[in-house]
Amino acid sequence: MRIVVQRSKAASVTVDGEIVGRIDKGLVLLVGITHEDTDADARWLADKIAGLRIFEDGQGKMNLSIADIGGQILSVSQFTLYGDCRKGRRPNFMNAARPELAEPLYETFNGMLREAGLPVATGRFGAMMDVSLTNWGPVTLILDSKMQ
Repeated sequence: MRIVVQRSKAASVTVDGEIVGRIDKGLVLLVGITHEDTDADARWLADKIAGLRIFEDGQGKMNLSIADIGGQILSVSQFTLYGDCRKGRRPNFMNAARPELAEPLYETFNGMLREAGLPVATGRFGAMMDVSLTNWGPVTLILDSKMQ
């Protein structure tokens, strides 16, 4: 699994003109899943994100987690994170998991975050989504369960 983590002051996802997910301060997660990903990958990433200290404390140091600041998560599925652009000019998405594998694992991952006590809003799996966010910092990180 590959996740782009963006610290955000506010974010939302709109599908067909309807807001389907919205958060105030917290993290926006763009979540990509490949064929060999398992619940163990989801667990590692959920634990990592829940404990990631990327919010400033009173001294301006990145010392606080999302739970420490009372933040929320907006999780958005994004198969394009597994786009391969090495050849030609059009990305190849063969490394992205098929929806029948990706959607249940995406839901499992979101459930793991909720089990950690984090409020999680989502987009709509497989839909054309408009994602809006105010990147706070900006702070953007890439996590990959295969690079642990």
